[in-house]
Amino acid sequence: MRTDIRETLGIEFPLLAFSHCRDVVAAVTNAGGMGVLGAVAYTPDQLDKELTWLDEHVGGRPYGVDVLVPGKIDESAERAGRGEGGLDTMLAAIPEEHWKFLRHLFEKYDVPMPARTPSSTGNARSGGTQVTKEGATELIDVSLAHPIRLIASALGPPPPQMVDAARGAGVPVAALVGTAEHARRQVAAGADIIVAQGGEAGGHTGEISTMVLVPEVVDTVAPIPVLAAGGIATGRQMAAAMALGASGVWCGSVWLTTEEAETAPAVKEKLLAATSRDTVRSRSRTGKPARQLRSAWTDEWDGPDSPGALGMPLQMIIAQGALNQIDKIAESGHPGARALANYFVGQCVGYLNAVKPARQVVYEMIEEFTDALDRLNRLSGTDGAAVPGPG
Repeated sequence: MRTDIRETLGIEFPLLAFSHCRDVVAAVTNAGGMGVLGAVAYTPDQLDKELTWLDEHVGGRPYGVDVLVPGKIDESAERAGRGEGGLDTMLAAIPEEHWKFLRHLFEKYDVPMPARTPSSTGNARSGGTQVTKEGATELIDVSLAHPIRLIASALGPPPPQMVDAARGAGVPVAALVGTAEHARRQVAAGADIIVAQGGEAGGHTGEISTMVLVPEVVDTVAPIPVLAAGGIATGRQMAAAMALGASGVWCGSVWLTTEEAETAPAVKEKLLAATSRDTVRSRSRTGKPARQLRSAWTDEWDGPDSPGALGMPLQMIIAQGALNQIDKIAESGHPGARALANYFVGQCVGYLNAVKPARQVVYEMIEEFTDALDRLNRLSGTDGAAVPGPG
């Protein structure tokens, strides 16, 4: 596959795998694609350890890092990011009614409530404090100290310090978008690669479908290369994305049920049983609309008795510790915890019906891509066969 993305990134296949799990990132990279580690869950020290591990396990092959740089966050989080109180500032900004509602959920579903401490109520690894411009800058600095080949920005244009630092290190900057207008802004901010992510995607996503969004973004930012994302889990979808003008694909959900994935066991079981109709865009995990597996958690937070989700990252602080506890209890088969358990996933979840090694997923996608391309060639007659006429 001769695409500019493949040549720019130095990869065999124009297939990028976003994952919070280093094992998935390494497996896809070693299979010829490019793994991209989601860094938002880590403190700088923890991220440095993860990237050091990757350096030791990919044999010099290219991998990337994704840093969440939100364009807008809660005011208390901005103060915390400037060092004004840190996590304590964020905890103090959470209204008591939200803690009360959380306690109500645990009581309703008979799940033991975790202790209300920063380590249990905050983000499992960083307490949510990295979801600020200052926190993201720290993660960017750590990332660029390693031999990464791509750094990606989600939820907002890449900040000038990211672009400047990446350019100085010779690392391309990718940016995720959900509209053509967002793509224009990202290019103006200095993005080298645009990831056009349709509403089918898991995690933070907009409402425009991949089929509509990708060609619109391709036309808007040409000649900047575009990766297609959103609901892509098969080689046929990869071929369709390339036909729409994309230079490659960016996939996330498809790796959640791989052998290497660190997805909680109870959640993995729910993903394997789910259909493409079992997801919902909800603010209940992060404070911003994010597609995830529909569960009692999303139903309750989006229901009439809810106080409503807070902004990012305050909702993350409420949700992450609670959902960690729910996942832990769900492993025992607890019915209430299993009803609440969920995770970010796209509408392609209906395709995720077997646990496979990540390497196998890569090879199957490429094989199916080739088959789809052969079919198109037969339809066009480029394989030497006659093209049937009308009737």
